[in-house]
Amino acid sequence: MSRLNASQFPFKRCFNSSRLCVKLPFMDILRENLLGDGERGCFDGQFLLAMPGLADSNFSRTVIYICAHTESGAIGFILNRPQPISFCELMLQLELIERHDAETLPQSAMELNVQMGGPVETGRGFVIHSEDYRSDATLPISEDMSMTATVDILRAITKGTGPKRATMMLGYSGWGAGQLEDEVSANGWLTCPAIDDIIFDDDLDSKYERTFASIGIDPAMLSSECGQA
Repeated sequence: MSRLNASQFPFKRCFNSSRLCVKLPFMDILRENLLGDGERGCFDGQFLLAMPGLADSNFSRTVIYICAHTESGAIGFILNRPQPISFCELMLQLELIERHDAETLPQSAMELNVQMGGPVETGRGFVIHSEDYRSDATLPISEDMSMTATVDILRAITKGTGPKRATMMLGYSGWGAGQLEDEVSANGWLTCPAIDDIIFDDDLDSKYERTFASIGIDPAMLSSECGQA
């Protein structure tokens, strides 16, 4: 994993991925959806569960939370792919704490998972968290959850003044206009309503099976057929 710096944590204005061919402004999609400037799409606030027939290895056996979906595209985060770095190590790399501070971090900070949110902008950091933390950069993504992508929330977490529940993502998953709809129609994903406890669940290894189990499905019994639960 390449070395990160603190300047990578504010939202970047746009993104581009050769796989996804996304050329739409990241913040425009979020604001259009989260701040009420546009009509929310049918996959907004849903989980995507990768079907066995999904060919893209980036998303094999993934659970993705779609936090914004409009006619312009969709933004989401993989919930079950760990990063090979701890939150403490990341804070040291970002120079947000000193080496001697690492021993006195709050337990909640020591246990915070750092995950791979997706293949786009993998050097960018995002924190999905409970609504009890708020800053000028915080965007609500549901009635009970928000997202913040500045170093302020990282500093708060290291001091024990951050949100009660949080998960940190490096990178995100993005789809252009109509692309996610096409992938679902092509049997790439099963969709179901998102569950907060699964979003913040620390047991990443079994999250795929447990998310299917929450809607009464054994993924071992699935073919490449897809639908909505």
